[in-house]
Amino acid sequence: MSPIAAWRDGLRRVANAPFVLVCVWLMTTLVGLPLALVVRSEITQHLGTSLASESAATGVNHEWMQEFADQASGLGATLRPTVLGFAAVLDNLSAFVDDTARPIAIVGAACAYILLWLFVAGGIIDRYARDRATGVNGFFAASGVFFFRFLRLGLLMLAAYGLLFGYVHAWLFDDIYPRLTREVDVERTAFLIRAGLYLAFGLVLGAGNLVFDYAKVRAVVEDRRSALGAFSSGLRFVRRNVGAAVSLYLLDLALFAVTLAVYAFVAPGTGSSARMWAGVAVGQLYILARLWVKLVFWASETALFQGRLAHAGYVAAPLPAWPDSPAAEALARQP
Repeated sequence: MSPIAAWRDGLRRVANAPFVLVCVWLMTTLVGLPLALVVRSEITQHLGTSLASESAATGVNHEWMQEFADQASGLGATLRPTVLGFAAVLDNLSAFVDDTARPIAIVGAACAYILLWLFVAGGIIDRYARDRATGVNGFFAASGVFFFRFLRLGLLMLAAYGLLFGYVHAWLFDDIYPRLTREVDVERTAFLIRAGLYLAFGLVLGAGNLVFDYAKVRAVVEDRRSALGAFSSGLRFVRRNVGAAVSLYLLDLALFAVTLAVYAFVAPGTGSSARMWAGVAVGQLYILARLWVKLVFWASETALFQGRLAHAGYVAAPLPAWPDSPAAEALARQP
């Protein structure tokens, strides 16, 4: 199977399983809602019945927002103009590539979110691999079966990403970058050097992400119990099909880039209350689109793996069995 064919098949598989998208969107909302309620409570206490409350209710008051963030702590300190609209995407991207620390409450919520993803990942990949409806019970049964396997694989991922962000990132930006820019007096040159280091780090990070994705796929499709076995088999698949795997990954990244570009174009700016509510609605659509892209990654990678290793039989419908076989149906129709 070619990368383009796998990509198209992945799009089809995601479109045929809307329940999966709804499930992960609800999961995302439930994780983020408590954080939003905490910030809302802090805002309410800070505003009270002041005149600033009327201004905040009718639009974005940047002066008040700055004052609130300066005196707040924890989650409240994150309420800045950078969390509004497309600026939030850029802020998160900057914090990610620069390995910027976040408040402990956000870190805790992120850890809980990752655990939830590890739980549903098995059910998602199983649904896309079977390419047929499995029902709610089948979805969560598969999620439960693979959760502890993916949890062990998650420990390997934690070690790998800890190495990347704890040592490789520090080596590139705290050691290599100062050396390369020590005698540079042109800001543009320094920026290009830093951009090149970002690209190098991104390539290493993407390679690790690619291998772990196929480790998950092989763990589900081949019912692997060993985390090390799934990781090594995922690495072998990527190495033997590096051209197809990388090409498919780039197609999925291009889809993600298009999603970001569309959001940057349609996201409303700050202003009136109506524009704020429009921003909330567009933001939720963006979250749905981001989750959809994530699912396309897994579905297309599953399709490529099955197409390359002749695991197409896994997606075939099960053979009819009593009491669901044609013979049972025929007997049921008899008077």
